[in-house]
Amino acid sequence: MASRTLNEDKVGMSLTSRIFHILREDILNDKYKEGEKLGEAKLAEELGVSRTPVREALKQLELNGIVENIPNRGVIVRGISKRDIDDIFTIREAVEGIAASWAVERITEDELKKLQETHELMEFYAFKNDIEKFAELNTKFHEIIYEATKSRHLEQILRNFQYYMKKTRKKSLQVEGRLNDTIKEHEEVLKAFLQKDHIKAKESIASHIRNSRKNVEENTEL
Repeated sequence: MASRTLNEDKVGMSLTSRIFHILREDILNDKYKEGEKLGEAKLAEELGVSRTPVREALKQLELNGIVENIPNRGVIVRGISKRDIDDIFTIREAVEGIAASWAVERITEDELKKLQETHELMEFYAFKNDIEKFAELNTKFHEIIYEATKSRHLEQILRNFQYYMKKTRKKSLQVEGRLNDTIKEHEEVLKAFLQKDHIKAKESIASHIRNSRKNVEENTEL
């Protein structure tokens, strides 16, 4: 599966970057557990590549704090800790507030339509209790807002955070009532965009993130 994904054409993405994304996804999806060693040779064989791009990808993962290169042990998975999640929520509340405020003023009609359609699909999959699809659309809803900021730096920062939230998002959405609560919170965000109200957009996004954080803290374990 990894080799097939690796060989898919990703415009503008180097081999090292593709390996980095695959390994990061695998770690966040618990394919590799915390404390597990990641060997260059084994990974290179699994991915069908030489050791050099694997080595570079592991260095990128180390810079991201997901793995650690320990002398005499090698590269060890660190994963995402409770402290990491706490930090991410704190930063998201501040930065996504800015993103929502900018996006309200810069969003195109096409992007606004996508935001509405995504919200409607979330309602549909909430009714079906399809957590997998709901979580995917939840991420898309936020990413439409990031894109609407027209700020590539802000968008990149927030997209990276979305990867790290995958570890807790699906678990938290399994809590009874959370799907419907999330729908209501996203509806407030959508209303703010339709009304072109940047203050309401900032406040509703911040409120949504605080509620998400509370749900994660009360109902998930890391």
